[in-house]
Amino acid sequence: MKNIELTHTDLMVSKLIYGCMRIRGSWSDAPLSEAEISAGLRSVRAALDAGITFFDHADIYGRGRCEELFGHLWKRENIRRESLVLQSKCGIRPGISYDFRPDYIRESVEGSLKRLQTDYLDILLLHRPDILMEPDAIAEVFAELKASGKVRYFGVSNFTPAAQRLLQSRLPDTLVTNQIRFGLGFTNPVESWLVAGRNNEGMSTRGEGILEYCMEHRILPQAYSPIVYGGILEPVSEEDPSSLRELKTILRSMAEDKQVPADALALAWVMRHPAGIQPIIGTTRPERIQTAAEALGITLSHEEWYQLFITARGVPLP
Repeated sequence: MKNIELTHTDLMVSKLIYGCMRIRGSWSDAPLSEAEISAGLRSVRAALDAGITFFDHADIYGRGRCEELFGHLWKRENIRRESLVLQSKCGIRPGISYDFRPDYIRESVEGSLKRLQTDYLDILLLHRPDILMEPDAIAEVFAELKASGKVRYFGVSNFTPAAQRLLQSRLPDTLVTNQIRFGLGFTNPVESWLVAGRNNEGMSTRGEGILEYCMEHRILPQAYSPIVYGGILEPVSEEDPSSLRELKTILRSMAEDKQVPADALALAWVMRHPAGIQPIIGTTRPERIQTAAEALGITLSHEEWYQLFITARGVPLP
């Protein structure tokens, strides 16, 4: 596994991130069962064996039960805390709203620390933008959490560049990432590069400028669900739209030519972008976790990247 320096931090992290949203299949409030513990351990151990040391959580995942299971696992296995990079997110309140009020951020962090059985988070992300967020109040609680040693670094998820810039204007330290949805099944974050010269008035890509902002400020973005959306790894079906059938066919043909798995090739496509994107993989199947690690050894040419991109978007370039 390739390790990289996470810009604006002193952290060395694995290039791939393991997303822990699915390590507990049930959202039940029942105590952890031995079957759940065993299944979770297989997934986490497979990630560690593949060289992944960066683990992504959120207080909302399994209503906190995924964090609880992970905390149980790393303690049970006697893994050194210093060998792990733990990231969690807060801000989504089920059935209520998005909430960045200081008291809720504090409450969420305390809950995550307790469930993960750790004294600190390496990174805390604000999960989805709270339209009513007060940047000065967030800056104060961030400073408090950092001074107490409970959170080392901060970032955001699903933020527009404008929202990220607004929050950053109140902070002394750089937000270290923006976690966004991106992959061959969802190419919106790179569509904004093609807006200039288009005659489609009112065109919206729901991702304009995110990668540009990160590159400008030397921030490494993270990509969630990089190979899930769009069904690109499902068998080719006559019911698929023609563009999806073509993408599946080309992806498999290219993977066969390179003698690599198709899902690893799809991850390599994400990482080929010069923004230095870190994919988050969320499969719980050990063999697919190992397959994902093969993406680091795949090189895509300029032409191959564009071939997959143009096919994925379903229409020619302007």
